[in-house]
Amino acid sequence: MFKYIKNDLPASIVVFFVALPLCLGIALASGAPLFSGLIAGIIGGIVVGALSGSQIGVSGPAAGLAAIVLTAIGTLGGYENFLVAVVLGGIIQMVFGMLKAGVIAYYFPSSVIKGMLTGIGIIIILKQIPHFFGYDADPEGDWAFFQVDGENTFSEIINAINFISPGATLIAIVALAILILWDRVLSKKSKVFQLVQGPLVAVVLGILYFSFTSGDAKWGISAEHLVSVPIPDGLESFAGLFSFPNFSAITNPEIWITAFTIALVASLETLLCVEATDKLDPHKRVTPTNRELLAQGVGNSLSGLVGGLPVTQVIVRSSANIQSGGRTKASAIIHGFLLLASVILIPKLLNMIPLSVLAAILFVVGYKLAKPSLFKTMYNSGWKQFVPFIVTVVGIVFTDLLVGISLGLGVGIVVILIKSYQNSHFLHIEDKSNGVHKIKMTLAEEVTFINKGAILKELDRLPENSYLELDVRKTRFLDNDIVEILEDFSSKAKTRKIDIKIISERGVVENPKSYIEFFNLRPKKTA
Repeated sequence: MFKYIKNDLPASIVVFFVALPLCLGIALASGAPLFSGLIAGIIGGIVVGALSGSQIGVSGPAAGLAAIVLTAIGTLGGYENFLVAVVLGGIIQMVFGMLKAGVIAYYFPSSVIKGMLTGIGIIIILKQIPHFFGYDADPEGDWAFFQVDGENTFSEIINAINFISPGATLIAIVALAILILWDRVLSKKSKVFQLVQGPLVAVVLGILYFSFTSGDAKWGISAEHLVSVPIPDGLESFAGLFSFPNFSAITNPEIWITAFTIALVASLETLLCVEATDKLDPHKRVTPTNRELLAQGVGNSLSGLVGGLPVTQVIVRSSANIQSGGRTKASAIIHGFLLLASVILIPKLLNMIPLSVLAAILFVVGYKLAKPSLFKTMYNSGWKQFVPFIVTVVGIVFTDLLVGISLGLGVGIVVILIKSYQNSHFLHIEDKSNGVHKIKMTLAEEVTFINKGAILKELDRLPENSYLELDVRKTRFLDNDIVEILEDFSSKAKTRKIDIKIISERGVVENPKSYIEFFNLRPKKTA
């Protein structure tokens, strides 16, 4: 696992800096204790990272569950009752894994997955603009269009214009310049610049800037623009940061409803992220999805037992890991240990990191996910790829992750139906000879009820006094609905002087008495 430690260690540091504000921000957006987000990040890194079959996926608290958590804490009568639902949700996920439900991941269209990655990239950039300029009214990790602070993505950006912090903005611009220089120039000059990542340099510079300008009314950075990790006062105080589930509430039906909701949503988000990270993986490794569900289930149950938020595999941290050169699961595990060690040993130092510097880091992550060239590539792929892609992107930007993906999947299904309608058969019309129109119709490999309209339309358009040659030699599945259409058409064919010849693997039959009997025949076994 540590074969590529020279790649995984620098990547884990970048993931740590990306994960830290997101863990805290998602907890804040969820109405949960701040420390619960860090617990989920630590368990997602160490426990899920160790059990998962994904080499580059990173797990932690997910923004997509924030609204569910916020509502559930209120309806279930407190955070301790909610933790019971998290534990149960993890157990249900393990059951999903044992039932091989991970196969669902393979049915997400590629255009929707690319739309998801692009939409998340755009959301990251839009959401970080206010933080970049030192306006931190909305917590990090709130990816929904309608935010917890009452604003939406675009009104928040407009509001930020009136609350620009000069110091936070200055260090963010410097940090962004360093990141671009590191990525485009320095990392190609020497291996030293690959080992020491640009985000680490940017964060150290941000801490130094805060230290030297502290107290300056104009160029200093105030506390509300910094990372805010809970600081324990001794071991007893640290232990007090943990919460534990109230299992006496397990008989409450609402607990079970919430548990199933968490299990279902967390599993879907994880499977979507798995599919997306596998596409981003430069080594094209394939994650075992059922094992992933088992790992996530164990992580969620453990997180709930010690007071953490629900865990999923998350695309922002996973893509940061890939972009930073992470090769194996060691980077995810190390990032979890870094979260744990930093919270215990250096919480005061963490609380000197400007949020605007972390916003600059996320800018780069977002841009790499949503490169403008991808829009051109998808457009050139044709409307059947572009439409689901763009619907997914717009849906994610103007609603949230799951709604956007659902819209993209809905459009993708419609596109499949249209393609199926169009590709049910192939028609070849020969010249009229001896007063008879000769027409050849070849059916596709699979013809279902979806194709009824297209085939019925072609049959009704056949001219009188014609000869239809129906070729089903390549057809492996013929829906009974289609056979019934042919059965019904046979009586019309007689009155319109249309002869029908069927060519199949069983031989050639002209004007069969019963199409249903013909297509139900099986070839006889030969000795």
